Amino acid sequence: MKDLISNSIYFGFLISIIGYEIGLLLKKKFKKAFFNPLLVSIIFIISFLLIFQIDYESYYNGAKYLSYLLTPATVCLSIPLYQQLTLLKNNYKAILGGIFSGVLTSLTSILILSKMFALTQEQYITLLPKSITTAIGIGVSEELGGIVTLTVATIILTGILGNILAETICKIFRIQEPVAKGVAIGTSSHAIGTAKAMEIGEIEGAMSSLAIAVAGLITVVAASIYANFI
Repeated sequence: MKDLISNSIYFGFLISIIGYEIGLLLKKKFKKAFFNPLLVSIIFIISFLLIFQIDYESYYNGAKYLSYLLTPATVCLSIPLYQQLTLLKNNYKAILGGIFSGVLTSLTSILILSKMFALTQEQYITLLPKSITTAIGIGVSEELGGIVTLTVATIILTGILGNILAETICKIFRIQEPVAKGVAIGTSSHAIGTAKAMEIGEIEGAMSSLAIAVAGLITVVAASIYANFI
């Protein structure tokens, strides 16, 4: 049975879809932010691989085909932005200022915490792209000499936390302006957070989609500068 599963090119693909569907069902039933479909699917897949003692390579042979959809899925986020183009033109200064300050806050906080916990430069660089989309973050980590696999893990974790906590944080700090919500969510938690922004509203989703691209571009430049601070 184990050999059959391990050798199947469809195994990784199917187990990923099943895990995500379980997450969707749990979230729909319990209506709790903790039951994030991506988080549930990660826990499900890891548990499945450990129980049946299946190595990661066997899983990834099929799951890698899902990764090919990451870039076109990210590009599709431009559609809601196009629909809110007038709003973008009227607020572009505030939007760009918010994204820029969000990126600098993220990088500066990583710098401060890395110094506090005496991280090595490699570990520090690994964390720098945590708030941008995986497609860009991998390139930044590779170029600067970080640990790419850990970078991917931190990007996913950041996105999941943003997805789970976005609404709560907005309520705590009384952020009610849709544009501000979208910019904050997209800048801090990339595509996974943007999924939550789209659930909140069309404007939030559009601004979050914009923030993903702009924050990614700013981080590419700023991370190369911050990399020299440790």
